[in-house]
Amino acid sequence: MHALVRSWVEINSYTSNVEGVNRVGALLAEAFELPSLVRTAIHAGPQYGDHLVWRTQGAGASPIVLIGHHDTVFPPGHFEGWREQGDRAVGPGALDMKGGLSVIRTALAALDEVGALARLPVIVVCVSDEEVGSPSSAPHLRELAQGAACALVFESGRAGDAIITRRKGVGAMTCVAHGVAAHAGNNHKDGANAIWALSRFVDAAQRLTDYARGVTVNVGAFGGGTSKNTVPERAECSLDLRYETVADAEALVAALRTAATAASDSIPNTRIEVSGGANRLPLERTAASAALRDEYAACARASGLGDGEAALLGGGSDANTVAPLGVPAIDGLGPRGAGFHTTHEYVELGTFVPKAEALVRFLVGRLPPG
Repeated sequence: MHALVRSWVEINSYTSNVEGVNRVGALLAEAFELPSLVRTAIHAGPQYGDHLVWRTQGAGASPIVLIGHHDTVFPPGHFEGWREQGDRAVGPGALDMKGGLSVIRTALAALDEVGALARLPVIVVCVSDEEVGSPSSAPHLRELAQGAACALVFESGRAGDAIITRRKGVGAMTCVAHGVAAHAGNNHKDGANAIWALSRFVDAAQRLTDYARGVTVNVGAFGGGTSKNTVPERAECSLDLRYETVADAEALVAALRTAATAASDSIPNTRIEVSGGANRLPLERTAASAALRDEYAACARASGLGDGEAALLGGGSDANTVAPLGVPAIDGLGPRGAGFHTTHEYVELGTFVPKAEALVRFLVGRLPPG
């Protein structure tokens, strides 16, 4: 398992490094070449690497979907290589989430070796654009997961092996204000200040943050105008949105659009264009996902792992993509570690085998009779 992950980590697979992403994909195709798995590739066009799908012959209705990604967040030359330091390995993607891919592959190989995998309705999906929000792969993932019995996501394992049942949804919006340019000294009254209009919107948008409900709005970038003595005809801002429920996602986007209209109406001859919205709906904890967590936790416990439940997380994953379909989903099932998205990302080498054992136990428990 360690050798496999090392071979994947030593190739840079930054999302925009399509050549590197596809090189890792080729190694994954080789590693997952098991007798009971049939592979297909989904070409994502020039912007992203190929998405990979494996399925057993029995993966018809109600499959078990195992989800991962092989892109990483660091561009070439920024953070490279694999270094073992005692019981840890440091490297880009060692934890997030090439380690999780080795857990999936090893568990399936073990089941195939004893003739059990062919009897399971399993689909494995490994996407190439998760780190940028899965813009290309999300429609394919939703199609593959429609009607699934459950979805297991092998993102970075958390402290104590806590299983993730809740993640906030993530949204992004861009607002562009248009006004009328004029000389600030000679004919100020003829201008319509786009910055002023957008500033009113920003104030209203930030006030929509509600910590009690887990709703946040962050205007993280703002710009406009050309010079101090020109009434600005254009201004633009970018927003990050987070929310805990689908209802709050819908209400927040609607409220922001209303705020944009009100702000432009308050400054004559201005208008604000709004684009974007809810990119990822939240992973909400449901009775079905709680039962799935309990089922998997028993397998983790029997494999010598922790069996707790993680607190609500602010970042999204592909669990957010499938859960709104009504598919019970849990996350964080990869090897344990810390520091993902940093240059000291590490994975705990001793957790690879028990994590694979937990998945084997779970899948054996899902074997059909006979």
